[in-house]
Amino acid sequence: MNILILGSGGREHTFAWKLSQSNKLSKLFVAPGNAGTAEIAINVPIGVNDFEAIKKLVLKESIELVLVGPEDPLVNGIHDFFLNDKELNNVAVIGPEKLAATLEGSKEFAKEFMMRHQIPTAQYKSFTSDTVNQGFKFLEELNPPYVLKADGLAAGKGVVILNDLNEAKIELKAMLVDKKFGSASATVVIEEFLDGIELSVFVLTDGDSYKVLPTAKDYKRIGEGDTGLNTGGMGAISPVPFASKEFMDKIEHRIVKPTVEGLKKDNMPYKGFIFIGLIKVGEDPKVIEYNVRMGDPETEVVLPRIKNDLVELLQAVANEKLSEVELQLDDRTATTVMTVSGGYPGSYEKEKEIKGIESIEDSLVFHAGTTIKNGKVVTNGGRVLAITSFGSDFKSALSKSYHNVEKLSFEGMNYRKDLGFDL
Repeated sequence: MNILILGSGGREHTFAWKLSQSNKLSKLFVAPGNAGTAEIAINVPIGVNDFEAIKKLVLKESIELVLVGPEDPLVNGIHDFFLNDKELNNVAVIGPEKLAATLEGSKEFAKEFMMRHQIPTAQYKSFTSDTVNQGFKFLEELNPPYVLKADGLAAGKGVVILNDLNEAKIELKAMLVDKKFGSASATVVIEEFLDGIELSVFVLTDGDSYKVLPTAKDYKRIGEGDTGLNTGGMGAISPVPFASKEFMDKIEHRIVKPTVEGLKKDNMPYKGFIFIGLIKVGEDPKVIEYNVRMGDPETEVVLPRIKNDLVELLQAVANEKLSEVELQLDDRTATTVMTVSGGYPGSYEKEKEIKGIESIEDSLVFHAGTTIKNGKVVTNGGRVLAITSFGSDFKSALSKSYHNVEKLSFEGMNYRKDLGFDL
């Protein structure tokens, strides 16, 4: 089978690494790819949203399956583009159609979907000056702190979190009636405050049946102790130690099943991965957000723990036969540490030569922001390399990842040294 992966990050290199282990694979293409995918696949310099160029490549190379890595082409309707083209509609696309991809493209759309299908999330309601009294009543139903959000743009000042009910009512009136933020607060969203620890659950579905993939926890902030700016992700751990069987049963029955059933009921065809960002509040899971693809760097710890042939799994999704496959998992813990460019997530320089990759032992190296220049591997993005290791628990796995990260060097290299601190 000839397969095309769209994307250029650590997630896509991990997919390429896993697919290349299958004897069902003939040729593997990655568009645009990176220095890591270049070693195991054919990189093609095509952008992920250049649908016409992707079509030419698929026809020229007799590609039978397209695995979409990032969210952009999905939200832009690449699956629909294939379905609506007579020359392409027999090519399998792994990733939802455009309407279902709106679960990631629009937060309000996702909230409405969750409400419609009784999927636990932060309670929220929208109010205008005409319904301010109903807004007061809704505040009375919530526990403090109270979260008020101006619907429109208010120069970063439109979110207010208050502990006192009366203060919250005064603030709601100020925003809606007194137009505190002008037209930005013509509508205000009131949302329940959620306090807990986060985790990610990944689901693979063929639109009818589904498989729950390993859980993971990623670390978004640039600084130790979860401080500083948000990034694309500084590392990940799988499985999540606090996700007991009992807790996972709650996730499956309250969230995963209603999500897959809800997609069917709403007539939103979905073949691909669903990323469910969750928060554990007390002993209960609630949804923070949906993504319509695998996460990065979570893919770098989730995929290595799946023992199945990935080509077979994706074929089962394409042919709606996922229920016939038994998922086989590695019981060990996997951890990944992400090395990033100096200055990231702010501005950073590229084309810094990377040394030490060949000296890494007993860990997997997944390229994220790399390219080849004059025969050398150089940096080409904010997140550069992910080092994934196995261990009997997350501490032993992390120790191995950190030991190998120390063998790497490029100018300005940075990484978080405290992953797992909250576990």
